[in-house]
Amino acid sequence: MNSSERAEKPFAKQGRLAGVDYGTKRIGVAISDPGQTLSSPLENYQRGDSSQDAKFFQRLVVEEQIVGWVIGLPLHLSGDESEKSAEARAFATWLADLTDLPYRFADERFSSVEAERYLAAGGLTSKKRKQRRDMLAAQILLAAYLESHHQDEEHFGDVAE
Repeated sequence: MNSSERAEKPFAKQGRLAGVDYGTKRIGVAISDPGQTLSSPLENYQRGDSSQDAKFFQRLVVEEQIVGWVIGLPLHLSGDESEKSAEARAFATWLADLTDLPYRFADERFSSVEAERYLAAGGLTSKKRKQRRDMLAAQILLAAYLESHHQDEEHFGDVAE
Protein backbone atom coordinates (compact mmCIF):
# COMPACT_ATOMS: atom_id res chain seq x y z
CA MET A 1 0.00 0.00 0.00
CA ASN A 2 1.48 3.37 -0.96
CA SER A 3 1.27 6.51 1.17
CA SER A 4 -1.62 8.07 -0.78
CA GLU A 5 -3.66 4.89 -0.26
CA ARG A 6 -2.83 5.09 3.47
CA ALA A 7 -4.14 8.66 3.49
CA GLU A 8 -7.50 7.31 2.29
CA LYS A 9 -7.56 4.30 4.63
CA PRO A 10 -9.92 4.89 7.57
CA PHE A 11 -8.50 5.08 11.07
CA ALA A 12 -9.23 2.21 13.42
CA LYS A 13 -12.13 3.20 15.67
CA GLN A 14 -10.12 2.27 18.76
CA GLY A 15 -6.48 2.98 19.48
CA ARG A 16 -4.33 6.01 20.00
CA LEU A 17 -3.88 8.66 17.34
CA ALA A 18 -0.77 10.82 17.41
CA GLY A 19 -0.98 14.53 16.63
CA VAL A 20 2.13 15.94 14.99
CA ASP A 21 3.12 19.61 14.87
CA TYR A 22 5.75 19.32 12.13
CA GLY A 23 8.86 21.45 12.24
CA THR A 24 12.29 21.30 10.66
CA LYS A 25 14.04 21.57 14.07
CA ARG A 26 11.43 20.28 16.53
CA ILE A 27 8.31 18.19 16.24
CA GLY A 28 5.57 18.48 18.83
CA VAL A 29 3.74 15.24 19.56
CA ALA A 30 0.41 14.68 21.30
CA ILE A 31 -1.59 11.47 21.68
CA SER A 32 -5.22 10.60 22.08
CA ASP A 33 -6.72 8.17 24.52
CA PRO A 34 -7.56 4.73 23.05
CA GLY A 35 -11.19 5.82 22.56
CA GLN A 36 -10.03 8.80 20.47
CA THR A 37 -11.92 11.43 22.45
CA LEU A 38 -9.21 13.23 24.44
CA SER A 39 -5.75 14.47 23.54
CA SER A 40 -2.72 15.09 25.73
CA PRO A 41 0.65 16.64 24.95
CA LEU A 42 3.34 13.98 24.93
CA GLU A 43 6.71 15.50 24.04
CA ASN A 44 8.79 17.72 21.84
CA TYR A 45 11.18 15.78 19.70
CA GLN A 46 14.40 17.52 18.70
CA ARG A 47 15.03 16.47 15.11
CA GLY A 48 18.18 14.54 14.25
CA ASP A 49 19.22 12.84 11.04
CA SER A 50 16.68 10.70 9.15
CA SER A 51 17.86 7.54 10.92
CA GLN A 52 17.31 9.08 14.38
CA ASP A 53 13.94 10.47 13.30
CA ALA A 54 12.89 7.04 12.01
CA LYS A 55 13.87 5.34 15.29
CA PHE A 56 11.93 7.92 17.29
CA PHE A 57 8.70 7.44 15.33
CA GLN A 58 9.01 3.65 15.19
CA ARG A 59 9.53 3.58 18.97
CA LEU A 60 6.56 5.91 19.44
CA VAL A 61 4.28 3.58 17.44
CA VAL A 62 5.23 0.59 19.58
CA GLU A 63 5.33 2.25 22.99
CA GLU A 64 2.13 4.28 22.60
CA GLN A 65 0.30 1.78 20.36
CA ILE A 66 -0.35 4.39 17.67
CA VAL A 67 -2.94 3.47 15.00
CA GLY A 68 -2.80 6.66 12.92
CA TRP A 69 -1.30 10.12 12.47
CA VAL A 70 -2.93 13.56 12.47
CA ILE A 71 -0.40 15.93 10.98
CA GLY A 72 -0.65 19.69 11.16
CA LEU A 73 -0.88 21.33 7.75
CA PRO A 74 0.40 24.91 7.78
CA LEU A 75 -1.81 27.15 5.66
CA HIS A 76 -1.88 30.85 4.88
CA LEU A 77 -4.69 32.86 6.48
CA SER A 78 -6.45 32.68 3.11
CA GLY A 79 -6.48 28.87 3.37
CA ASP A 80 -3.96 28.50 0.56
CA GLU A 81 -1.04 26.14 1.02
CA SER A 82 2.46 27.40 1.68
CA GLU A 83 6.00 26.09 1.19
CA LYS A 84 5.73 24.63 4.70
CA SER A 85 2.57 22.80 3.56
CA ALA A 86 4.63 20.98 0.93
CA GLU A 87 7.20 20.06 3.58
CA ALA A 88 4.47 18.75 5.91
CA ARG A 89 2.98 16.70 3.05
CA ALA A 90 6.40 15.21 2.23
CA PHE A 91 6.90 14.43 5.92
CA ALA A 92 3.49 12.70 6.06
CA THR A 93 4.44 10.53 3.09
CA TRP A 94 7.74 9.62 4.75
CA LEU A 95 6.00 8.85 8.05
CA ALA A 96 3.33 6.70 6.38
CA ASP A 97 5.95 4.78 4.42
CA LEU A 98 8.01 4.29 7.59
CA THR A 99 5.21 3.12 9.87
CA ASP A 100 2.60 1.74 7.45
CA LEU A 101 -0.11 3.73 9.30
CA PRO A 102 -2.87 5.94 7.88
CA TYR A 103 -2.73 9.70 8.27
CA ARG A 104 -4.88 12.79 7.97
CA PHE A 105 -4.05 16.46 7.86
CA ALA A 106 -5.45 19.06 10.23
CA ASP A 107 -5.44 22.81 9.73
CA GLU A 108 -2.84 24.18 12.12
CA ARG A 109 -3.12 27.88 11.30
CA PHE A 110 -3.63 29.10 14.85
CA SER A 111 -2.41 26.17 16.97
CA SER A 112 1.01 27.65 17.81
CA VAL A 113 -0.45 31.08 18.55
CA GLU A 114 -3.10 29.53 20.77
CA ALA A 115 -0.49 27.39 22.54
CA GLU A 116 1.67 30.45 23.17
CA ARG A 117 -1.32 32.35 24.56
CA TYR A 118 -2.15 29.53 27.00
CA LEU A 119 1.46 29.23 28.14
CA ALA A 120 1.88 32.99 28.59
CA ALA A 121 -1.36 33.12 30.60
CA GLY A 122 0.12 30.45 32.84
CA GLY A 123 2.97 32.80 33.72
CA LEU A 124 5.71 30.61 32.27
CA THR A 125 9.04 32.10 31.35
CA SER A 126 9.94 32.43 27.68
CA LYS A 127 12.31 29.45 27.96
CA LYS A 128 9.65 27.22 29.56
CA ARG A 129 7.06 28.31 26.97
CA LYS A 130 9.45 27.35 24.16
CA GLN A 131 10.00 23.91 25.77
CA ARG A 132 6.25 23.22 25.76
CA ARG A 133 4.84 25.16 22.78
CA ASP A 134 5.16 22.53 20.03
CA MET A 135 3.63 19.65 22.00
CA LEU A 136 0.80 21.90 23.16
CA ALA A 137 0.22 22.98 19.54
CA ALA A 138 0.10 19.28 18.60
CA GLN A 139 -2.47 18.70 21.35
CA ILE A 140 -4.59 21.60 20.11
CA LEU A 141 -4.61 20.40 16.50
CA LEU A 142 -5.31 16.80 17.55
CA ALA A 143 -8.14 17.91 19.87
CA ALA A 144 -9.70 19.93 17.03
CA TYR A 145 -9.45 16.93 14.70
CA LEU A 146 -10.99 14.58 17.28
CA GLU A 147 -13.82 17.00 18.02
CA SER A 148 -14.70 17.53 14.37
CA HIS A 149 -14.42 13.81 13.61
CA HIS A 150 -16.75 12.83 16.48
CA GLN A 151 -19.25 15.53 15.49
CA ASP A 152 -19.28 14.13 11.94
CA GLU A 153 -19.97 10.63 13.27
CA GLU A 154 -22.76 11.88 15.56
CA HIS A 155 -24.49 13.74 12.75
CA PHE A 156 -23.75 11.61 9.72
CA GLY A 157 -22.70 8.17 10.90
CA ASP A 158 -19.23 6.87 10.10
CA VAL A 159 -18.00 9.24 7.42
CA ALA A 160 -14.99 8.39 5.25
CA GLU A 161 -12.55 11.26 5.15
